[in-house]
Amino acid sequence: MAKYNVPADVPDELIDTFIDNMDAATAGTGRMNLFACDQKIEHLNDDFYDGGKKIPLSSNDPGHLFEIGNQCHQEGTIGVLAGQLGLIAQYARDYPDIPYLVKLNSKSHLVKTKQRDPVSQALWDMDDVMSLVHNGINVVGIGYTIYIGSEYEHEMMSEAAQLIRQAHELGMISVVWMYPRGAAVGNEKDPQLISGAAGVAACIGADFAKVNYPAEFEGMSRSESLAIAVEAAGRTGIICSGGGTLPADEFLERLWQQMNIGNCRGAATGRNIHQKDTQEAVKMAAASHAIICQGASVEDAMAIYHS
Repeated sequence: MAKYNVPADVPDELIDTFIDNMDAATAGTGRMNLFACDQKIEHLNDDFYDGGKKIPLSSNDPGHLFEIGNQCHQEGTIGVLAGQLGLIAQYARDYPDIPYLVKLNSKSHLVKTKQRDPVSQALWDMDDVMSLVHNGINVVGIGYTIYIGSEYEHEMMSEAAQLIRQAHELGMISVVWMYPRGAAVGNEKDPQLISGAAGVAACIGADFAKVNYPAEFEGMSRSESLAIAVEAAGRTGIICSGGGTLPADEFLERLWQQMNIGNCRGAATGRNIHQKDTQEAVKMAAASHAIICQGASVEDAMAIYHS
């Protein structure tokens, strides 16, 4: 029996490749500590420069992301560095061995829902992804964002479904960012909607789905409500968004609850890692890895962060 669930659209001769890529993405655990580096488009420069008030000035240079990713890879504390293909291509010859997740679509946050429902379509295709692989870059999978509830959801779901199938045909894994958003969506963190988005990810064949931490079902905590989404996703692993920057103890406590009460299969963290100087960022990634992949307590993770 295979170490992981291997989707039936992965060719028999590439099952071992798929398992190798899953091992790389999850440190051999099936649980993913994803370093989200796609925000240069998604949030423009808001997450990277504030004049040095809260964000280190070094964060403005995108090379900072790859320096963090490289040190974390050497220490075995991240699964994948997720970024747009063009960004990865600019730096990957310097860091070819980092496991990369190529984000195939992105949009900025400038056009608000009151102007138009969100739509984000692919900027690249699988041939473009393979151009990196052929040059020795360690691409283990692809990523794609879908805005469920947008009037354009069909275009995004259809494109993502085809890209997931094509990735599986090459032995790669797939991660979808699943966000309820649009004029039809009253509450983007409604727990029933988050669970619905998780189920959609399963139906289009994604291996992992990144979701926002849901609000509470009546009579439940947020982490218990997250567990409903995890169940709704079936064999698609749910990873939770890291959200805005939090104090380290609050972030790690929330992560522990997401993993141990919410039954998540990991987390996708950007700001809570990269809005720090390199050494502090590497320690936060290691602390997160300890909770996600090693079952560490919050106290043990904090000790790693403060080491």
